Amino acid sequence: MSTGRVRTKVEKTGEIVAYSEAAVRNNAAVVEYCRTSMAALSGSTAGLLGLTGFLGFGFYVFAVVELWALLLFKAGSHWKKYFINRRTLLTNGFFGGLFTYVLFWTFIYGMVHVY
Repeated sequence: MSTGRVRTKVEKTGEIVAYSEAAVRNNAAVVEYCRTSMAALSGSTAGLLGLTGFLGFGFYVFAVVELWALLLFKAGSHWKKYFINRRTLLTNGFFGGLFTYVLFWTFIYGMVHVY
């Protein structure tokens, strides 16, 4: 079990910022849960809409960027209090979510559009 270690990061201005390792890990777990849920819901939506090929993959990219924007909107202008880097918030778990998306996409598409 973690003892709540503190990680530090030096900003461009030279200021040292401390992060609680337990809080960062918890925030990452919550984001991963949101990403998995979003992948399942958007995959189901793509299957219901009958999207195929690159249009379906484009829908996944749109959903990932939309989730990223919503998370940053929810965090507000003080996003640095919750996340270390915005780019890692966008890219972490991208392919894991893609597998969940394709699973739901093909399953729902097969149930609705294949005779």
